[in-house]
Amino acid sequence: MIAFSGRGADFASSKGKFTSRIAYAAAPVTADQHAENIPGAPAALDWEATLRFRHHLWSHGFGVAEAMDTAQRGAGLDYAATRELIRRSAAEATGPIVAGVGTDQLPVGPATIDDIRKAYAEQLADVQEAGAQPVIMCSRHLAAAARGADDYRQVYGELLSQADGPVLLHWLGEAFDPLLAGYWGGDEVVLSIITEHAAKVDGIKMSLLDAGREVDMRRSLPPGVRMYTGDDFNYPTLIKGDLSGYSDALLGVFAVIAPPAAAALRALDAGDISAYDRIMEPTLPLARHLFAAPTYHYKTGIVFLNWLAGHQDHFTMVGGAQAGRSPQHLLTLARLADEAGILPDADLAAARAQAWLTTVGLDK
Repeated sequence: MIAFSGRGADFASSKGKFTSRIAYAAAPVTADQHAENIPGAPAALDWEATLRFRHHLWSHGFGVAEAMDTAQRGAGLDYAATRELIRRSAAEATGPIVAGVGTDQLPVGPATIDDIRKAYAEQLADVQEAGAQPVIMCSRHLAAAARGADDYRQVYGELLSQADGPVLLHWLGEAFDPLLAGYWGGDEVVLSIITEHAAKVDGIKMSLLDAGREVDMRRSLPPGVRMYTGDDFNYPTLIKGDLSGYSDALLGVFAVIAPPAAAALRALDAGDISAYDRIMEPTLPLARHLFAAPTYHYKTGIVFLNWLAGHQDHFTMVGGAQAGRSPQHLLTLARLADEAGILPDADLAAARAQAWLTTVGLDK
């Protein structure tokens, strides 16, 4: 029989704002388990559960990063569902909300630079109309179509000129999406775009899983432009920072570690570095296992843990993505989650884990 410690109850009531860092949690979606959420089918969401989870994140002090890759953008969540998700979340927001702008309404396959510009502009208008701050995501179409740095400068320059206010840029590395390999064409290209349009750039999120590269970029940013870490392997030290600065955060892992992470960030507010380290430390083995290669399947682990934690009533995902990780991987993830203190109801988590172990044949 599987059993959990109940340590998550220590953090379940750890709610309220923190001030020394800006932190967004990239939220997953909850599929409607009664619908045909199979590969290739349009996404059908359980709206009540999806929105309830966003209120959970806001209650712990996090902003919500809506419709990012954590929400299965480009991996089952079609743009019709994405647009409705952004609209509903922004309408209910009780805390900060940013939302992804991409080109995923275009058909899979080749697209012209003009098609890409128009697709980006359409989504930017949708996000701004909803009332969320835009996050300009990397585009698979642009990665395939760009013939050099000038194409990136043209597309992003035009998009930033159309934005009503400062936006976040989002740099997703190829570990998360192999189709984005070589994006921008080099660090100096994105830095030049940011420098030229600094008044329209709140910050950039880097999800390259390379802490040294992030720190180098952070130190090169124009004054007033923030670095938002998306490094799910090294976030505790990047957020804590060094004598030359720190990173704010926009992280998928915050969707599962919100209660302890919020407590750690409040300790950072108070200058209690030892408490920050003590709380964050056990979340890191969980994060590194969650985002282990192939990294793009991390979303399966996030939904599995949210099911064990009681944030949703089933382990069904849009596009059938619950098959993205092996039972052994998920079993290890459950044990690491208990050690990190993210399972608020040990009995519920154990009952669900035991039922799941039976279905996958690991109950013996």
